[in-house]
Amino acid sequence: MRVKRSAALLTCTLLAFSGASAAPLQISFWHSMEGVKDLVAQYARDFNASQNQYEVSVTSVGNYREAPAKLQAAIKAGNPPTMFQAEFTYFSKLVGDGQLVNLDKYEAALPATLVNDFYPAVWKAGEVNKVRYGLPWNVSTPVLFYNAGVFRGAKLNPPKTWTELEATADKLGNGRRPLLVIADAWTFEGLVASRGGNVVLNGKPNFTSPEAVAALDQLARMVKGGNAQFRTLDDAIGAAFDFTRGQNLMVVASVANWTDFQKLPFVDLGAAPFPCEKICAVPLGGANIVLPKGSTTSEQAGAMAFWKFLMEPGRLNDWVKATAYVTPRRSVQPGLADYYAKNPYRKAAYSQLDDAVPRPTAPDYYIWQKYLEDAIQKATTGKMSAQAALQEAQAKANQ
Repeated sequence: MRVKRSAALLTCTLLAFSGASAAPLQISFWHSMEGVKDLVAQYARDFNASQNQYEVSVTSVGNYREAPAKLQAAIKAGNPPTMFQAEFTYFSKLVGDGQLVNLDKYEAALPATLVNDFYPAVWKAGEVNKVRYGLPWNVSTPVLFYNAGVFRGAKLNPPKTWTELEATADKLGNGRRPLLVIADAWTFEGLVASRGGNVVLNGKPNFTSPEAVAALDQLARMVKGGNAQFRTLDDAIGAAFDFTRGQNLMVVASVANWTDFQKLPFVDLGAAPFPCEKICAVPLGGANIVLPKGSTTSEQAGAMAFWKFLMEPGRLNDWVKATAYVTPRRSVQPGLADYYAKNPYRKAAYSQLDDAVPRPTAPDYYIWQKYLEDAIQKATTGKMSAQAALQEAQAKANQ
């Protein structure tokens, strides 16, 4: 009897131990998708229900400008999340500071069919110096939003180049300021790139290049001539209202702003590809999913499993329709035919993905871009010439 009782006790102990070890591994994910946080939470629930090895918990930690401070505080306290959504310029700073897990071994284990399905610029955006630290998820490109009703009335097509844009603004003036100019480093990178230049070259600020000066000269000239209105990023809500009320007729902004404009249905909204100039080069926007250092190998495996779950075509199809982000994978495009058919303007952003280029990967560009935005503001408000404003920005960046 004693043997049987001992065996029974051993069996119960093993079962209890087995039950404890079978508890799913906790994976935390901090993101900045406040507007669709319920959708992100649903993705986590769906993933958790699909398997019993991992349990993902998601937390919205503020927008791209608020989230970094929270992550740094968590890193300092020794309890960072397993996964974090890092905006592209902050991503490069995290890499430069040595705070991210090298994902090369995980990339090597991915099927070639999956890797090759990503748009080249999208996949490259997760690399710094040919080492992988980030994985794609939310991807955007800037597009030219315009007042389609006014354009039709004036029998004008949306401009295809920046030269055409300035001429179009001149035709559409008549008391309006057709172009809305935002002091935004991201879209300014596109103006410079379309002229064949770069705001960062060989890891150093290149703000005073001829292409950058020409781009800022054009914006300042249009504001001074009454064909454009300047706004800061902090005044984005006021800018959106001016656009939807017809005070402004064109603005370059992220395609993800489509959902914001839809909430202000006072304008017949059109969208066209980002204007070219000498070449077509569109700066990629969005963020990477990264793994801050401190997680175990098992937790990293769980993070990779959840990322692959997010990358499934059906889920990406749903993500694009809910958020207006572009798809990072080519194979998802055919499944979006009905989405495009409902509003063909939406296809403008997706048609230019082959022209997309990653944002600068210099770690300090996360700081430098603020100097660049100050230069845009000073030049377009007449406080300094474009050349002088960019020289000042470059000097600050070189300190």
